Amino acid sequence: MKVIILSAGQGRRLLPLTQNRPKCSLPVNGRSILEWQLNEIAQCDIEEVVVLTGFAADAVDAIAAPSSAVPVRTLYNPFYAKCDNLGTCWVAQHEMVGPFVLMNGDTLFEAAVMQKLLRSDSGRAITLAVDHKADFDYDDDDMKVVRDGTTLRRVGKTLSGPDVNGESIGMMKFDPRGADIFTGKVNQLMRNDTGMSRWYLSAIDELAQDGHVGVCSINGLSWCEVDDRADLAHAETVVIQWRQAASDTSDSPQGSEPV
Repeated sequence: MKVIILSAGQGRRLLPLTQNRPKCSLPVNGRSILEWQLNEIAQCDIEEVVVLTGFAADAVDAIAAPSSAVPVRTLYNPFYAKCDNLGTCWVAQHEMVGPFVLMNGDTLFEAAVMQKLLRSDSGRAITLAVDHKADFDYDDDDMKVVRDGTTLRRVGKTLSGPDVNGESIGMMKFDPRGADIFTGKVNQLMRNDTGMSRWYLSAIDELAQDGHVGVCSINGLSWCEVDDRADLAHAETVVIQWRQAASDTSDSPQGSEPV
């Protein structure tokens, strides 16, 4: 199983922090966002990671190169400044063969999130990891979803109304048929005049309406995304909890013999 991380963008909402470095290289409690991702992925049944780069690609290469937690390669999108992430998926379509996980470069998550997604069986070729807020109060930044049990009906930021019952966390799993369906849709949309300005989740939205996408709820597990300064500050508090949990586990006695 392969993980593909979309990290070609700059992250303009975090300027001036991202003036000369990509969002995924920003530090969160002593590690870059990408390092946190690779650390958690290494605890899952994943064979390799491919990181899609663009803005300040050398900075991402430098993070990926020394990683020993999981094999990592980078793939450069030379058109990153002229397209949104649907175009980056088009560049990476040759990597989208067989089962793989596709995720956003600004999604931070504990390993249990990806582990649950990998174990899940939605009965569909594509499975989107989703969460929900207790009050179902979603804002303009949330990638909202309409789901019916384990079936995804719609996904998009502009969705509204009582049918909205969750949000995408920016991570999804494809089986081999799902990989073919997705790359076919990406190619179709990129032939359109609006293709260069579209998000890849617009492809998932269309495929959901055709019945190809299921959902995996990760409610109760820990994750966050980093879009702006407030998100970055929140991420600091989230990953501290993961470090504390890891410390508690390593400090607990193992294999003690009864006396």
